Amino acid sequence: MDYANLIVKSEGPVLWVTMNRPGRLNAMSRAMVDELRHLFTDLYWRHEIRAVVLGGAGRAFCAGLDLKERDESNAAADPGRGLTRQRSISEIVMAMRRCPQPIIALVQGAASGGGFALALACDLRIATPDTRMNAAFIRIGLSACDIGVSYFLPRMIGASAASEYMLTGRFIDAERGRALGLFAKIVEPGALEAEARAYLKDMLHATPLGLRLTKEALNHAIDASSLEAAIAMEDRNQILCAQGPDFREGIAAFLEKREPKYG
Repeated sequence: MDYANLIVKSEGPVLWVTMNRPGRLNAMSRAMVDELRHLFTDLYWRHEIRAVVLGGAGRAFCAGLDLKERDESNAAADPGRGLTRQRSISEIVMAMRRCPQPIIALVQGAASGGGFALALACDLRIATPDTRMNAAFIRIGLSACDIGVSYFLPRMIGASAASEYMLTGRFIDAERGRALGLFAKIVEPGALEAEARAYLKDMLHATPLGLRLTKEALNHAIDASSLEAAIAMEDRNQILCAQGPDFREGIAAFLEKREPKYG
């Protein structure tokens, strides 16, 4: 697929993805929604890609859905059509969690509404001092529970803090987000890429299978019914990862104090 609203660059095992509508603060047009959904769905099968970095061009990460494209008559006149459209958007975050690659979000400026959901669906977030995130849906006549936000946010920061921000639509600034554990680091905009590369270096030190299964097990462990269920997944992962040459290479690289070279 040729992307008109995304800049997609492969750099070895890393895919760098930039939402590219800076004049609209990277608000998601219908075309961008389709492109994001295609990209993250396709990543499920692209095992040569081991990690993804998602950012926005210009001074914002993503200001949410582009309301100028909204057809207010659709949902009221045809709820089925409206639900289909809604699902086409929410499927993006489901694909982001389903894809085996860890996703690093470079969050600068606004991450509102759908942009907030995209940031939360990533595995790790790096922010800039001017970052502001909110569940903007509730400020435009909708529920704050949209595109996975009601699933992600309470699990990340607890039900009480999530209620504070979802019932009001208030902004979470960079310092508050860091205190709540939403951001791994806060850096100046010019340092975002370098910080991402530092995390990528550590991620790529893992074997390809070990990295994929760690993301998968973390996803399932969040909703695991018991300690036994989580440990069953962990036991399976360790036995799977111990098979084949990559495990032997990882051990050898550790003992020889060098970077591993996986097949």
